[in-house]
Amino acid sequence: MEIVIRSAVAFIILLIITRASGRGTLGELSAFDLLVFITMGDLIQQGITQNDTSLVGGLLAVGTMAALAVGFGYINTKWPNKVGSKIIGFPIVVINKGQVVSEALRRERISSGELLVALRQSGYLQVEDIEMGVLEPNGKFSFFSKEDLRS
Repeated sequence: MEIVIRSAVAFIILLIITRASGRGTLGELSAFDLLVFITMGDLIQQGITQNDTSLVGGLLAVGTMAALAVGFGYINTKWPNKVGSKIIGFPIVVINKGQVVSEALRRERISSGELLVALRQSGYLQVEDIEMGVLEPNGKFSFFSKEDLRS
């Protein structure tokens, strides 16, 4: 039972850490970010199972984490506006009518350079061509040009 409680606490802490790390981090992990997350997972595992290296202990830890992930997914589906947006997040407008929303970038810890890279990767050259740019909950960007909205 102790493993289940430790797993649940670790899951909640990891959820908070990944939400606090910003969506840009979740969209594309750098080599450093990937290394940090893998190391964090290993360190958390040691704290959850402690000296229990049995198959049952490992399955309890993994089962608890999986059950919580499924549970949070269900909650997000059942009550997306009330609870889901707090767990998963919600879209944030980062470009509005050709103007960068600097406050949104600052709050999400995304540099203007990262925004420009995403813009170019989507086939746009200038911010002014974009009617609306949205940072999605999964860390990806969606851009809608003035031409797209006229069609």
